Amino acid sequence: MEKTIPAKDRLLKSGKNGLGNEMRGKVLVILCAVIMISVTISITIFLGTKGLQSFIKNGVSPIEFITSTKWNPTNKANPEYGAFPFIFGSFAVTLLSALVAAPLGIGAAIFMTEIAPSWGKKILQPVIELLVGIPSVVYGFIGLSVLVPFIRENIGGLGFSLLAGTIVLSIMILPTITSIATDAMSSLPKSLREGSYALGATRWQTIRKVLIPAGLPTLLTAVILGMARAFGEALAVQMVIGNVRDLPSSFLDASATLTTIITLNMGHTTYGSVENNTLWSMGLILLIMSFVFIILIRYFSSRRKMQ
Repeated sequence: MEKTIPAKDRLLKSGKNGLGNEMRGKVLVILCAVIMISVTISITIFLGTKGLQSFIKNGVSPIEFITSTKWNPTNKANPEYGAFPFIFGSFAVTLLSALVAAPLGIGAAIFMTEIAPSWGKKILQPVIELLVGIPSVVYGFIGLSVLVPFIRENIGGLGFSLLAGTIVLSIMILPTITSIATDAMSSLPKSLREGSYALGATRWQTIRKVLIPAGLPTLLTAVILGMARAFGEALAVQMVIGNVRDLPSSFLDASATLTTIITLNMGHTTYGSVENNTLWSMGLILLIMSFVFIILIRYFSSRRKMQ
C-alpha cells in the first residue's frame, strides 16, 4: 500500500516549494531589471563620453557646432563643423511627418472606435498590422522607386527632397499613432458617451467636445511616440531625402538629417579623429532628444492619470 501523506504535511511542502519558486522568480525579475538599467546607463555614459570628445579634446566650439551652417570636416586647411543643417533637417521631417500622420492616425482611431466599431477594425486593423511589419528599407526603396520620380516629374525639383522624406516618414509612423490612439479612445468609459447623448449632443459633438478632450493626453503621447520614431529613423529617409549639406529653402529642396549623415559618414572616418568625434556628437544630440521625448511622454501620461 502507498503511504498516505497527511494533508498538513502536503500543505507545508507545497508552501515551501511555493516560497522557493517565488524567490527564484523575484531574483530573475530583479536581474532583468538590473540588466536593462545597466545597459541604459552604460550606453548613456559611453555616448556622452564620445559625444563630448569633439568639444573637450578636439576644441570644436559647441555653439558653432549647433548654429553654423557650414560642414566641411575634410578641409585640412580650414575644417568646418557646423551641424545646424542636419539638426534642422531632423526636426523639419519629424514635425512635418507628425503634422501629416497625427490627423490621419487619430481620425482612423475615431473611425474604428466611434463611427464604425463593428466592422471598422476588421478593415483597418489588418492594414495597420501590415504597415507595422514592413521593414524600413522597403519603405525607402518604394519611396526611391515611386515617390521620388513622381515628385520630380509632376511637382518639380530633383525628387530627392524634404517632401519625399516627410511622406515616407508619415506612412512609417502612422501605425504607431493609430494603434495608441485607438487604445486611448477605446479605454474611455462608456459613461462619457452616454452622458453626452443624454444631454442631447450628437455623435460628432460627443466626439469633438467630450471624447477627444478626455483622451487628449494619451493622443498626444501617441503623436510624441511617432515623432520619436521619425526623429531616429535613418535608412528610409536616407534613400529619399537627398543628403546634402545645405539648408533647404523649400519642401522640394534636398536636405539631410543627423541620422543620415551619421550613416553615410561613419564608415569613412578614422576612429578617434575629429570628424569621427563630431559624428558621435550628433549621436549625443539624438540621445538627448530621445530623453526629451521620454520626458514629454511621462508628462502626458501623468496628466492622464490625474484626470
